Amino acid sequence: MHLHPHYSREAIANLCQTHPLVDSLIALQPSNWFNPERKPVEQALPAVGLTSGDVADASQRLTRFARYFCAAFPETKTSNGLLESPLQAIPAMQQALAARYDQPIDGTLLLKLDSQLPISGSIKARGGIYEVLQHAEKLALKAGLLHLDDDYARLHSEEFREFFGQYSVAVGSTGNLGLSIGIISAKLGFKASVHMSADARQWKKDMLRSHGVTVMEYQSDYSVAVAQGRAQAEQDPNCHFVDDENSVQLFLGYAVAGERLKAQLEQQHIKVDKEHPLFVYLPCGVGGGPGGVAFGLKLAFGDAVHCIFAEPTHSPCMLLGVYTGLHDHISVQDLGIDNITAADGLAVGRASGFVGRTMAPMLDGFYTLSDADMLELLGLLNEQENIRLEPSALAGMAGPVRVLQETQGYRKRLGLTPARLARAHHLVWATGGGMVPEPEMARYLAQAASAKPAAV
Repeated sequence: MHLHPHYSREAIANLCQTHPLVDSLIALQPSNWFNPERKPVEQALPAVGLTSGDVADASQRLTRFARYFCAAFPETKTSNGLLESPLQAIPAMQQALAARYDQPIDGTLLLKLDSQLPISGSIKARGGIYEVLQHAEKLALKAGLLHLDDDYARLHSEEFREFFGQYSVAVGSTGNLGLSIGIISAKLGFKASVHMSADARQWKKDMLRSHGVTVMEYQSDYSVAVAQGRAQAEQDPNCHFVDDENSVQLFLGYAVAGERLKAQLEQQHIKVDKEHPLFVYLPCGVGGGPGGVAFGLKLAFGDAVHCIFAEPTHSPCMLLGVYTGLHDHISVQDLGIDNITAADGLAVGRASGFVGRTMAPMLDGFYTLSDADMLELLGLLNEQENIRLEPSALAGMAGPVRVLQETQGYRKRLGLTPARLARAHHLVWATGGGMVPEPEMARYLAQAASAKPAAV
C-alpha cells in the first residue's frame, strides 16, 4: 500500500508552478493535455517489456478455452466461444455531437460496444476473465489433469470444480472487474472474493452474491479495497490475487483486443494508415484496461493509431500521474480532489504506475470531462442511436471534439492535416453498461434529462 503523505500546500503550489495544468485539475475544470513526449512506436514498444509474442500467446489461450465457454456459458455458442463485441458506425450521434459542441466532425464516428461483451457486459470481460483462465490452466496443467491439446469443455465438470474448489481468487474493484473475476471464478469452482469500494453499485454486489461470490464492502475508495484484497491473499498460499494496478496477465488479456479490432475494421473495409488515421478514445480508471488495449492497438496499427485516455474531472489520476511524471507517487486526494463520480468504474484516485510508466510514450493525450457531460452524452446516445451505456462508457464520446479543438499544437506536430482528418475514423470505446438493470438505467436517463442545459 502507498503511504505517501498528502502534499503540503507549499508542495502543491510548487507543483502548480512547474505544471500549470494542475491548477485546472484542482479546480475540477474539464482539461486536455496532449503528450509532447509521444514517441514513434518502434522506440516506445521495447520499453514495455512485453511483445507481440506475449499477446499471441494470450490469444491462443483464449482460443483453447472457446470450447469451455460454449459449454459453461451457452450464450457464447453463437460466436463459437469467442468473447468479442460489435463495432458499428454511429452517424446520428456524430451529427448530434457536432451540433452540441458546434464543431464539425469530419471522418467517421465508430462505437466499440464492449458493453455487449458476453458473461460480464464490460471491457473487464477481456482482462479479468483472461487472467482467471490463465491461472486455472496453469493449476490444471501442473496437476496433470489437463493437457494443451485436450478439449477444454472438460473443465466444465464436477471433477474440475472440485479441483479448483481447493483454491481461491481475490480482487479489489469498483465494480466491473469484480463482476468479471467473480462470475468466471465461481463458474470454474474457485472460492471467489471481491473487495468492493464505497462507489461500487449495489446491483453489482447483488449479482456477485447471486453467483456465490463473497463480497467485502469498504467505506473508502478503490485503493483501500485493493490493499485489503492483497493483504487477504498474502495470508493464503492457495489464493490468487488479481492485481488491477500491476497485473501483466490482465494487461495481456486486454491487449488481444488490438488484433480483434483490426480484423473487424478489415471486414468493414476500413483502412488505417498515415493517410487514414484511427483515433481511439478510452475511458480510464486505474489504467489497466485502456493501457492493455492501447498496447494491442499499437502492435496492430503502429503510429497510424492515436490513443487518448478520458477521465472524470473528479478522478483524473492517469492524467495527473503522467503529466507530472509522478505516476503512482501522487493521488488526486493529495491535491484535495474527492474522487467521487457518477462514472463508478473510473473512480480511481491513484493510477497504475506500471501502465503510466510503460505506456506514456505511446499515448497521444488525456482529457477530463464532468459527470454532467457524461450523463448528457448518455442521454444523447440513447436518443440518437437507441444504445444504452453506463456513465463511465461515455467518457470517450467527447474525444473527437477535444482533438479538433485543441490549441496545444498537437495536430500540427503529428502532421494531422485537414485532409488526413477528413479521412479519419474516431472510435469511442464503450466500456460497459450491458448488464445495468432497467431501474438503474432509467435513473441514469432521468439524470441525463436533468443534466441537459436549459433550452435557449
